[in-house]
Amino acid sequence: MRDIHAEPPSGARSPLRSVGLSGIRKPLVVDRGDRAHTLAVTFRVSVDLPASRKGSDLSRDAEVLAEVVDATALRPVGSLESACSAIARELLARHPYAREADVEASAEYFVRRGVSPDRQSFEDYTLLARARAERGAGGGAVSVHRTVGAEAVGMTACPCAMETCREALAAEYPALRDPALAGLPMITHNQRNRTRVLVDLPDGHELEVDRLIRAIEEAQSSPTFAILKRGDEGRVVLDAHRRPKFVEDVVRDLLQSLPAHFPSLPDATAVDTSTVSEESIHKYNVEASHRTTFAELRRPPAP
Repeated sequence: MRDIHAEPPSGARSPLRSVGLSGIRKPLVVDRGDRAHTLAVTFRVSVDLPASRKGSDLSRDAEVLAEVVDATALRPVGSLESACSAIARELLARHPYAREADVEASAEYFVRRGVSPDRQSFEDYTLLARARAERGAGGGAVSVHRTVGAEAVGMTACPCAMETCREALAAEYPALRDPALAGLPMITHNQRNRTRVLVDLPDGHELEVDRLIRAIEEAQSSPTFAILKRGDEGRVVLDAHRRPKFVEDVVRDLLQSLPAHFPSLPDATAVDTSTVSEESIHKYNVEASHRTTFAELRRPPAP
């Protein structure tokens, strides 16, 4: 059978950085130590394409995904990023003309949590993972670069509107100017906040994603929960208003906390953080992001 994919391009000839498949959903079984988790994962996979080929062998991408993911039903993988690494390596093995293979994955993840020990349910989060496999020069050894991350939805309370309301209400109710009430939480507008962080994992190092989720939630004004009774709602609202934050605060506080959460990660470890607050009183959202390294995060602040 004529292999049209392997023929030279009929028109312009230039190498392509990425050709592959996206939006592929698969069930992946991960061993979390206490029990096996079945994750609903959406994959994106690709390889580069040399200028000498008309097309990439896309069916091989689907085959690799099916083989690696289906095998986890009998032999669960240790993590989402390890599955991505295995897929990336196998993509290069099935595409001998490629020099790079990329795999991205996002998965629904549930953790049993609650506003109190007696009010718990499975809260949903998003796990993120990437792997890039690169073939050495002249067909040399394959190296894999891994990234792991998570996204959590919480809430923020606006500090600016809070102080504006405090001044307006103090003019109406002078008792609010009592210094003893300086720390009293004040009304303000709230936002649903989505924050994610991605960490480039050095060789030989792993990262516990539950701790990453905890770091994200601690950086927001407050976590949010599926089950809240009346008293619980009041507690969450008060907690958020006691910790009003801009999106800039969320990014800075999250990044500042990471070295304490992951002390074993080396200085060269890179981290990407982004956050979006879905505004309640504006017709737009507010976002902030930053990329840095653990070396910069561990550096003492300038005087």
